[in-house]
Amino acid sequence: MGHWFFRNIVEPGKLPLFLALASFVLTFLVTRTVTRLIRAGKGPFRNVSSGGLHIHHVVPGVVLTVLGGFGAVASGRHGVGAGVFAVVFGVGAGLVLDEFALILHLDDVYWSEAGRQSVEVVVLTAALVLLVLAGFSPLGVNDVTTEERQDRVSFILTLAVNFLFVLVTLVKGKFRMAVIGTLIPFVAVVGAVRLARPGSWWSRRLYPRRHRARARARIRAYRHDRRWVKVRRRVQDLIGGFQERVPGRGSTPSR
Repeated sequence: MGHWFFRNIVEPGKLPLFLALASFVLTFLVTRTVTRLIRAGKGPFRNVSSGGLHIHHVVPGVVLTVLGGFGAVASGRHGVGAGVFAVVFGVGAGLVLDEFALILHLDDVYWSEAGRQSVEVVVLTAALVLLVLAGFSPLGVNDVTTEERQDRVSFILTLAVNFLFVLVTLVKGKFRMAVIGTLIPFVAVVGAVRLARPGSWWSRRLYPRRHRARARARIRAYRHDRRWVKVRRRVQDLIGGFQERVPGRGSTPSR
């Protein structure tokens, strides 16, 4: 195990990325645990306030992300400094993305239905970083041979084609597939060739007179959502604690 870790993580210079991912996931899990305890009124934890103003943990998160990001750029991929700043960045990113929904809506929606977006973004971010750590490169660059890298035309063409698939997938309303497709081209190809989701830009522009295509798209989207939305919500509830009951409070109490 130690030899594998050194050969695949340390030697290629991926240790800072590994440390950033580990600290990011750990920070998110610890933060969610603390906020759930605060919500339930258990344990020694309390909300942080200053002059009657509630200080959300996104505030120290932004500071740590900025410090870790600039420090990581300055320290490179090797050395103790790179590892330290990677951990600082991961902790800051975990605090920030845990309150992603608050930033998006400019409102305290942490425990509301809209707050689920924070959990979804964190899970997606962790998955993408894990793919990069495993060796996948944006837009399928890892599939380019050494000879093709030397041939600028082939290299740029590969990037352009993969980016086109990602773009088509995105305008077809398949955001998650488009994001993952930046690392795994096959996912973007599948998203690009299949029917667009109802309400997407592609559907509004290209399906107005294609009644059969619109009907098939609605049926496919309905079946997909019926199959996966419940599963996704259960995972979000398990991680985020949205459905937990708090004695003496409403269904969506604030922290």
